[in-house]
Amino acid sequence: MIQQITPTTDDIFYPESDGKPMADNTLQFELITTIKYGLEVHFKDEPNVFVAGDLLWYPIQGQPKINQAPDVMVVIGRPKGHRRSYKTWVEDNLNPQVTFEIASETNTIKELEEKKLKFYQTHGVEEYYLYDPDRTKLKGWLRSGKKLEPIPQMRGWVSPRLGITFELVASQLVLYYPNGEPFASYLEISEQRDMAQQQAELERLAKEQERQRAEQAQEALEQTEQALELERLEKQQASQRAEQAQQALELERTRMKALLEQLKAKGINPEDFNL
Repeated sequence: MIQQITPTTDDIFYPESDGKPMADNTLQFELITTIKYGLEVHFKDEPNVFVAGDLLWYPIQGQPKINQAPDVMVVIGRPKGHRRSYKTWVEDNLNPQVTFEIASETNTIKELEEKKLKFYQTHGVEEYYLYDPDRTKLKGWLRSGKKLEPIPQMRGWVSPRLGITFELVASQLVLYYPNGEPFASYLEISEQRDMAQQQAELERLAKEQERQRAEQAQEALEQTEQALELERLEKQQASQRAEQAQQALELERTRMKALLEQLKAKGINPEDFNL
């Protein structure tokens, strides 16, 4: 008799890829990465918020065929870090609360608004956002009890879980941080960084010029002070010379007066001499 061995949950293989590309075109890829990295920036100071892009999510242990790879997903309550896949039972049974999907030509409405919506609804997602850049359509669903209900108006919508605002600007999806700043693409971030570096360099050069001007002003002040000190010393020396000359004159007068007194004492009148 052949005994059939039932595989344990530890023996079950959970693929790390569904074999599908992350994006079908450059615009879809840019939107996915902008949302993903923008959310990482938004939650950079929150150690227990995990953000992932195109990561396979397995909600049920032992059933690897039940999976989805959201374009972007957010799990509030799980630590940051690298993962090969997201297995709910390994993550304290926490499912992603927020998922994003960016439509492309290969995505059908049935897949995005029926199949994925049903999956997210079944497995506890609280907010599901879908953007179709080709048709400029932005849709969202918010959990109400056991169902994900459509959000009537997405323009100006603020995500309850994320605190970010959704807008369509010039037919493009733009997400805003709570402080009003928009999410930026990698290129925009790079340009902003370059501008910040240029501004920092300009400020450094301005400070250097100011320092040089201050040094030059200090040198000029010191030279002026030295010139004034030299002038003061020269005046002091001139005063001393004049005083010495006056003293010498007084001594000479005293000496001459004493000499005249001596001559008179001897009966000699200097006025009798025609000198």
